[in-house]
Amino acid sequence: MVLVKHRIKTAEDLAWLVEHTHGFQAGQILELHVRKQRVFDEVSGRDVGAGAVVTASIRYDRTLRGAEGLYAVTRVAKLTMTGVTDFSIFEQEGTDFSEIREAHAEASEGRLRFWFDPCGELYVICDEAELEEVSRPGSDGPHRAGMTEWTFQADVGDLPAVGWFLDRLDHLGLPCAWREIKGQGRGHPARRWEGRLLPAGSPESLRNAGVHVATYGPLDGDGFGVTLRVTNPHEPMTGRLLVVLADMIARSFSGLCLAGNHILERDEWLGGQILGRETRSDT
Repeated sequence: MVLVKHRIKTAEDLAWLVEHTHGFQAGQILELHVRKQRVFDEVSGRDVGAGAVVTASIRYDRTLRGAEGLYAVTRVAKLTMTGVTDFSIFEQEGTDFSEIREAHAEASEGRLRFWFDPCGELYVICDEAELEEVSRPGSDGPHRAGMTEWTFQADVGDLPAVGWFLDRLDHLGLPCAWREIKGQGRGHPARRWEGRLLPAGSPESLRNAGVHVATYGPLDGDGFGVTLRVTNPHEPMTGRLLVVLADMIARSFSGLCLAGNHILERDEWLGGQILGRETRSDT
């Protein structure tokens, strides 16, 4: 899979974006942030407006063709639009602007224009945009309520074996047992190994807890992905294992993290962000 971090400035860039995402067809806007920018004007002695930055987190599905045929990919994209001079967020009763039937975009006179919904309730006019994206195999079944998930997408390198995780956890003073989960049926062609890491010495009542680890190989190009899932991140032993695993992966490989709906740079993760909240590992 290619780690996508693409600057959108020209009509050619915009054409690439529309082709790559298929206009975010049947996607959903998970989060929308607007940040106003102001600069100090020495002549007037006051702060004046200097445009805005609008960031949309969008989840959408694509069907791609590979050597083994068609396969589904779920993507979470962060589209950051800068130099925004005009935008509108308008939601009438009974409608939902977060549901994207198909996004439209155009480049004109050095500006970019985006429409993100069927009726134009959400649009942005800006100077340029940047797309960052994390992909993983699609067609996952629904997760149980309250399940916490963290995904790391590496842009280069080979997927490590289970032993790599066990050896490093043991070195960090958190030895674990491994329970393999065998795939049912043919499954997704990108899927690799899957199982559950259980802290050594955990109470018998927690033997079905621990951290679920699912890995996958290349989707769009090179690299690999790792998804960590826990049912109860507030259980101390499980919560600590989740944080240690995520920190260990992010320090060892180059890539992006998907924590909740937030795509984080490697340096952001190493600063302590996980799943939309501050955490600290005591290792």
